[in-house]
Formats: sequence, C-alpha cells, structure tokens
Amino acid sequence: MKHIMALFVLASLLTIPAHAEDAVCYNCPPQWANWSSMLEAIKERLDIQMPHDNKNSGQALSQLLAERGSPVADVVYLGVTGGITAARDGVVEPYKPALFDQIPEGLKDPDGNWFSVHYGTIGLFVNVDALGGAEVPKCFADLKKPEYRGMVGYLDPSSAFVGYAGAVAVNHAFGGDLSNFDPAIEYFKELAANNPIVPKQTAYARVVSGEIPILFDYDFNAYRAKYEEGGHFEFVLPCEGSVRVPYVMSLVKGAPHPEAAKKVLDFVLSDEGQAIWAKAYLHPARPIKLPEDMAGKLLPDSEYERAISVDYAELEKAQAGFGERYLNEVK
Repeated sequence: MKHIMALFVLASLLTIPAHAEDAVCYNCPPQWANWSSMLEAIKERLDIQMPHDNKNSGQALSQLLAERGSPVADVVYLGVTGGITAARDGVVEPYKPALFDQIPEGLKDPDGNWFSVHYGTIGLFVNVDALGGAEVPKCFADLKKPEYRGMVGYLDPSSAFVGYAGAVAVNHAFGGDLSNFDPAIEYFKELAANNPIVPKQTAYARVVSGEIPILFDYDFNAYRAKYEEGGHFEFVLPCEGSVRVPYVMSLVKGAPHPEAAKKVLDFVLSDEGQAIWAKAYLHPARPIKLPEDMAGKLLPDSEYERAISVDYAELEKAQAGFGERYLNEVK
C-alpha cells in the first residue's frame, strides 16, 4: 500500500504544470495603459507571472500602508504624486533600474524610490457614436452645455489619481495654479448641474460601450479606442490647454520576491519595455526611437504645445487639500 501511495504522490507531482515565477504588482489593470500587453511580455520574456490588479493609485497606497508589516506586493505603479507619497510614507524602497540615468531629472526620485515609466496628457476621450448627434466638444467649457447633460464622466478626484490630474488640468485651463484651486472647484460645481458620471476606477470599457460618451482621461486610452476598437472615438486636447503627467513605478519595501521585482522594473525601462508603452500611444519616459507604425496616429505636436508640465512635488502636496475641498464643496 505504501508503495502504491508513493507512486500516486509521484504521479500527482509530475502532473502539476510548471509555472512562471510569481510577483505581485498593485495597480496594473489590463485595460489601463496597455498593462495587458506589458504583463504578457513580462511573462514571455522574464518567465514571471504577474497577475493584473484593478486598484487605482489611492487604493494601492492604502493597501501598501495596511500591509506595511507584512508586504504582499513586490512592485507598484502609481500616478507621480502617489510615488512621492509612497516614498514619504516609507512603503517603497530605493532601486535604480538599468537605464535609470536616462530618465530626465525631475521625473525620478534621485535615490530611486520612484521613477517615471511613461507620460500621458489629460484631455477628453470621446465616443462620437454615443453623442446622440451632438458635436464633439472642443473645450472644457463646452461640457457645461445642456446638450452634454448626463454624457460627461470623470474619475473621482478624491480617490483616483487620473481624476485629480483632470482637476489640475481644468484648474490650469481656467487660470488657477497649484496654490489656488478655486477655478477647478467652481468648474466642478457648475458641471454638477449637468449630471456628470463619477466612477472611482478605470472607466475605459464604459466609454467604449457608450455608457459614458465623454470622459476626462489620458490621450493614450482615447487613441487605443480609436485604432483598436470598433466604433468612432476621438481624443480632444481642450482648447484652454491641459497638463502632462508621468506615471511611475517603485520597488515595494520588504517585497516578498525582490529579485523578480527588480527584473520587472528593469524590463519596463528597457528599449523593449518602453516600446510596448509607445505602441500603446504612451510617451516613453526614456528618449527612444518611436515605432514606425505610430507615425501619424497622434495629434500633431502643435496641439500638444497647449499641454504643460508642472512641479510634481507641489502637485503631490496639493492633492490631499484639493480632495478635501472636492468632497466638502462639490460631491
């Protein structure tokens, strides 16, 4: 009997499929920023299995803080203010991936606590077919018109980073700065009268389906829909101007799989990793030659001249205060 049981156990072990090394990333949802392709490439190139995760930046940070004594995640992907906050709160640790030095100054923590992996520009992601005959809006101000009632969406700026980035863009567009968010608060108060849709997490699928015809979002999501989904989609860089915002990654402090985590972080900054972002209509953090098939697919550089960079450290300092004002005065 013992011999038979031993054979059974051996046979069972032999039938267990080999699997890739494991690593955990917080806030790498497959429908956002082409994470689906990046996760596939990481598995194929590095033999590292990294499951997708649908947290937003605020939720990822909260989870890291809650797990500080026993970390679960190995790497985290955040809006730039989230990276700055994570470093300040001590839930990430320094790591300088290969090619770290090629990231421009100001877009990385000098010690390697966080570093940019790509950029996005805030604008309007529009499902033209879902507008019910209304014209494609050209400006932030247009969205307050009656014809767009119930059609406009933006992610909750008190929770999701892209929502806060949209608020910063609106604030800039109407004359505010990082020390004065009165224009943004006034804008969202007025927009509230037009019955906006305010989800807390990524809403790409809801725009594609037509549930949200117009969404404050990054250019890369709108371009992805335009060229890869059935339907008529456009990206509008508002006439009043907008902002460019980097997304960053970090090594989680006390990561359970540090070596796998470092391989992942090296890969996303490699030429191959940066090209994956670029093929998804993202602006790479490092200066690489863009894939030839991307030529002509983005708005011309003259349009992007209306988008500015800001002091991201000041952006981070202002985030909590704006979130409180939004909750108290708008929501």
